[in-house]
Amino acid sequence: MMKGGMGNMMKQAQKLQSKMLKIQEELAEKTVEGTAGGGMIKVVANGRQQVVSIVMEKEVVDPEDIEMLQDMILAAVNDALTKAQEMVASEMGKVTGGFNLPGLM
Repeated sequence: MMKGGMGNMMKQAQKLQSKMLKIQEELAEKTVEGTAGGGMIKVVANGRQQVVSIVMEKEVVDPEDIEMLQDMILAAVNDALTKAQEMVASEMGKVTGGFNLPGLM
C-alpha cells in the first residue's frame, strides 16, 4: 500500500513540474511595465525578469542633470522587475496552491 502511494506521489510531482515548466515558458512571453518620472520613463520586463525595452521621453534628458535621469531609469527598472516578480509569484501560486516549493521558481 505504501509503495503505491509513493508512486502516485511521484506522478503528481511530475505533473506539477510539467505544469510549472509550461507556465515558465508562458511567463517568458508576458510582460509588465514599470515607470518613473510620471511615465516619462517606461521599462518593460518579461516573466523571466529580463528588461526587454526602455523608452524615455526626450524632455527627461537634461545634460545638466544626468544623476536625476540615472535615478529615474533605476527606479523604472526596479518597478518593472518588482512587477515581473509579482506576476511570476502569482502565476506559480495558482499551480502550487499557494505552497512555497523551494527550487521550483
